[in-house]
Amino acid sequence: MSPAVRRSDSPGTRRRSRRWAAALGVGALVVTGGGLLAGPAQAMATASVAVDFPTHCIPPAIAGIPPIDGTTSAQISVDNAAPKVGDTVTVTYTVVKPAASNPVDLALPADIMTPTGKVTVAGAQSADITVAGPKKNDPVPGKGEFPSFSMTGTFTVTAPGQITLSPGDYNIHTSYIMELDTPCTVTDPPAPVSQTILATDGGGQVNERAIQLAAASGAAGDQVGVTGSKFTPGASVTLGGRAGDAPTGDTATATADGSGAFTGQLTVNDPATTAIVAYEGEAWDAAKGAGPQAYTVTGGGETPDGSQKLTSTVKAGTLSMTQAGDSVELSAVDFGEGGASTGALRTVTVKDFRGGPAGWSLTGKVTDFKGPAGAAIGASALGWSPACTAKAGSPSTCAAGSEGPVGSAGATLASTPNGAFTGGEFTVDAGLSLDVPAYSATGTYSGVLTLTLT
Repeated sequence: MSPAVRRSDSPGTRRRSRRWAAALGVGALVVTGGGLLAGPAQAMATASVAVDFPTHCIPPAIAGIPPIDGTTSAQISVDNAAPKVGDTVTVTYTVVKPAASNPVDLALPADIMTPTGKVTVAGAQSADITVAGPKKNDPVPGKGEFPSFSMTGTFTVTAPGQITLSPGDYNIHTSYIMELDTPCTVTDPPAPVSQTILATDGGGQVNERAIQLAAASGAAGDQVGVTGSKFTPGASVTLGGRAGDAPTGDTATATADGSGAFTGQLTVNDPATTAIVAYEGEAWDAAKGAGPQAYTVTGGGETPDGSQKLTSTVKAGTLSMTQAGDSVELSAVDFGEGGASTGALRTVTVKDFRGGPAGWSLTGKVTDFKGPAGAAIGASALGWSPACTAKAGSPSTCAAGSEGPVGSAGATLASTPNGAFTGGEFTVDAGLSLDVPAYSATGTYSGVLTLTLT
């Protein structure tokens, strides 16, 4: 079956053909059409305006049609048209009007289109902003109009002056029986300016770290290339996925070179991921990082006819510990000789089922050891040699505390660091040794060791 073709005549111009194609049964879309390029934006314009620009779209191979050159009408808008240096500006790229209607009688279902793209920044600073939109669209009836769609992203203002924003390349990913892409590139970049903003000097120190993504979307399990600039030379940089304001379990590391640049790869498995960040340090910090850059996990989510969608929820738990017992019998020492009275701490099991970025610390402190007739051995005489083991599969790595005295001030028995994704089950032990002075009064000495988990 050949793709349908629709033609239209414009008054005062020669007839142009508008070609649209859909791969029947797989929902592949191509947005094209003829038109005239809009005139250049005014040099001092600040209002957001829709612009037309020629695009080159490549249909999925299964559609069986060649690339199509047409016109896209789009508009760029921002949440702050007068930012200060250091501000983060949210950018929205809207394809205002697709060039033609669905040319076939086959209706296309709702929520099968995931758009992604780029916005070109020029003027006082230059960059390509990654933008992405939700997998959400109204059903498209046969011969009906295709809906417009919007994509969002952010950038940080790094220099005062006039900054222009132009629509760039975009891609429509369709998830309908098959996963297909229709990339559309700007034929003669850059496209006309749609929005101009005027940035003023904020007077403070600006974080100029920046990242770019090789792709704005991918299927769960795909790798996305991440490049960065103006990080601290030689710094270890963590690449991480974000689901809104929360981290996902997707992380990777890269090392900045002598100029502060890096290139890395992040495997994105979590379908909830909406953005990617890069940062220095143990946890996300906007002052020492870059992003978020919009990213969309495509594929999945649709429910074919005759199927049932199953949903499960993983709930955050608590941080807790249990002890194998509450008393320890240390070895006896001889009167007159004194020396080490030894034993082993009752095993402590720590369970971190919170599912967040925070690590934990297990500390202990001990009282003086009281003996017969007012005799005592000071708290500083008790020492320990800690050990900690993480259960297989635990996201966090457990670090044992230092060997040495416990004392009344306390010491660390074990801990795990903060990170983008933490948790697990851990076994904590310690060898105990009480240094008993020679000629201590005979009898039983008792002290209390208190463990605190935070």
